[in-house]
Amino acid sequence: MASIAASASTSLQARPRQLVIGAKQVKSFSYGSRSNLSFNLRQLPTRLTVYCAAKPETVDKVCAVVRKQLSLKEADEITAATKFAALGADSLDTVEIVMGLEEEFGIEMAEEKAQSIATVEQAAALIEELLLEKAK
Repeated sequence: MASIAASASTSLQARPRQLVIGAKQVKSFSYGSRSNLSFNLRQLPTRLTVYCAAKPETVDKVCAVVRKQLSLKEADEITAATKFAALGADSLDTVEIVMGLEEEFGIEMAEEKAQSIATVEQAAALIEELLLEKAK
C-alpha cells in the first residue's frame, strides 16, 4: 500500500491499480520463427480511505460555526474536507470564522496558525491540538 500525507492531519492510503498475471494464465504461440505471448489480465480494485484526525464532535461544531459565520442554509453541505473558499469565504470571512471558533471553544489561536487554516478539518485538528495544550 502506498501512503500519501495530504496534510499533517490527514492521511490517504491507497493501493494503485494492479494487474495480476497468474502463471497458469500465460499462453505461448509460435508461428515459424516468431513467438507471441498471450496474457489474461485481471484488475484489482482501488481502495482509498480518508482519515480525519479530529473527533467527529469537533468537526460538527466547526461546521456549525462556519455555517453561522457565513450565513449558510441547512441545505448547503459542509464536510471535513470542505474548503472555506469553496463556500465563498474571503480573508475577512476566514478571520471571522477563526474568531467564532475561538469563542465557541474558549481558545486563542496564534495568528500564523490561524492563517494556515483552509478547511473544516484543518480547523478542527488545530482546535483539538490547542485544547490538548490547554489541558496540560
